[in-house]
Amino acid sequence: MNLRTKSHTGLKTLLFVTAALLFALPSQHLAAQDLKTVLSKLDAAAANFHTVSADFEFDSIVTDPVPDKTVQKGTVYYSRRGSDFQIGAHINEENGKPVPKVYTYAKGVFRLYEKLPDQVTTYKNDKLSEYLLLGFGASGKELQKVWDITYAGQEKINGVNTDKLELVAKDPAARKNLPKVTVWMDTPHAVSLKQVFDQGEGQSRTSVYSNFKFNQPLASDAFTFKTDSKTQYVNR
Repeated sequence: MNLRTKSHTGLKTLLFVTAALLFALPSQHLAAQDLKTVLSKLDAAAANFHTVSADFEFDSIVTDPVPDKTVQKGTVYYSRRGSDFQIGAHINEENGKPVPKVYTYAKGVFRLYEKLPDQVTTYKNDKLSEYLLLGFGASGKELQKVWDITYAGQEKINGVNTDKLELVAKDPAARKNLPKVTVWMDTPHAVSLKQVFDQGEGQSRTSVYSNFKFNQPLASDAFTFKTDSKTQYVNR
């Protein structure tokens, strides 16, 4: 083999090794940089987040032991002022039938109003707030506080570019009931267009949101519901 042939072979080998390093080694580093960028953008977006409303579809799926699926549709409202926030989810139908329900949450108090049985159920849980902000105005720092986050690339949801994040709760108790959550973030607005909750044991829930309205006045009954003299109250 002459000197020219050796040089050519050596150059090809060097190019191959360099290409292998470029494609194999930086992938985790690039993902970490992408995650850092996304979380930084969420910090900026959260600072300008005040109110949002959106239509939703919640699909609750059971695959074991008996396959089942429940589809709920309605409108959700979020309002945030600093660390204080309110949530109101108005369910209009369930599996295509009118089943009016309203969920509200504020200051550690969760209420469910069911119109058909005319009942209000109240739960108190201060720890819920850290999880309820998921995908609606939470900053990158707030997400990192309670979740281990993996960046899973970009995908389009209804024509919108989203950042896909895989979340695992840092709290073992929360992780036991909710092993994994995947969200598709509209990062510039700090909201998720889609959420998939893996609840384990053959159960999951998929939430899809559309028709967002940002920082506009909310409906007067966004966080309330009407009761009457016959309404029953249950505390749990």
